[in-house]
Amino acid sequence: MSTFFDGIKEKVRGHNKTIVFPESSDERVLTAVSRFAADEVLRPVLIGNKDKIQAKAQAIGVSVKGVTVYDPEDYAGFEEMVQAFVERRKGKATEEDARQILKDVNYFGTMLVYLKKADGLVSGAIHSTADTVRPALQIIKTKPGVKKVSGVFIMVRGEEKFVFADCAINISPDSQDLAETAVESAKTARTFDIEPRIAMLSFSTKGSAHSDETEKVAQAVRLAKERDPELVMDGEMQFDAAYVPAVAQKKAPDSVIQGNATVFIFPNLDAGNIGYKMAQRLGGFEAVGPILQGLNAPVNDLSRGCNAEDVYHLALISAAQSL
Repeated sequence: MSTFFDGIKEKVRGHNKTIVFPESSDERVLTAVSRFAADEVLRPVLIGNKDKIQAKAQAIGVSVKGVTVYDPEDYAGFEEMVQAFVERRKGKATEEDARQILKDVNYFGTMLVYLKKADGLVSGAIHSTADTVRPALQIIKTKPGVKKVSGVFIMVRGEEKFVFADCAINISPDSQDLAETAVESAKTARTFDIEPRIAMLSFSTKGSAHSDETEKVAQAVRLAKERDPELVMDGEMQFDAAYVPAVAQKKAPDSVIQGNATVFIFPNLDAGNIGYKMAQRLGGFEAVGPILQGLNAPVNDLSRGCNAEDVYHLALISAAQSL
């Protein structure tokens, strides 16, 4: 485990945080959960049939002894959960609807978080992002003052660590969306001991090109600074001007970002998704996430191409978000 994750592990240890894993049939999830059961950094909860979970764990050679398992089919608090769901959905679901919907492991797990029977949830190993995010948006909802959830990756390579956003959720953000993502990404960075220095990325640096796209980014900088005047940020800015000091001196000599950005805000989901995957596959960075930010409680989405280490790391991050 990298020094970065060692630090998060020690930050979380002793706080007795509970993280829900709805995908109990997946061997990557069970492998990660078995590690948590052994090292006692956090308390894992699995959703599903206990006998099937035990059989699967035994088949892949891991132990989930002592791990809490909740089965929607015989959960003692199910009726309480149904009533809470109906109330939360404010007329959008009947009791009959709720009893069906809450058999879905992601909805059931998200309700455990909402009812404060768990501190966070990690899903997405076998479910789509929509399957993970939709229950969170409907039940947990966004924090006051936040209109949209955004998805960030923490990019780690040795001692280097950066925040990339939004790489998972918002396809075509406007200036307000980008500003909100920047402010929330700064908070995420601080949670993981990354001093936020924010570059709002574009194909232009400080007016070197003019278009609706570049103006959208420049406007986002102004809006973000109105929200939080203390932010160290600049844009619009090309990636090389944000990352390479020598290039920054030539392209943006008066910028507060002199090739030392730690938080990179991409102008749209095309750029964000392509950018993080290039850094991961060509640059050798570990990409942890997407970490969802802006929610009232941590719900985080794995890539379906994840491995057990990714599951373990994202659960640690979820626990840290709940501190």
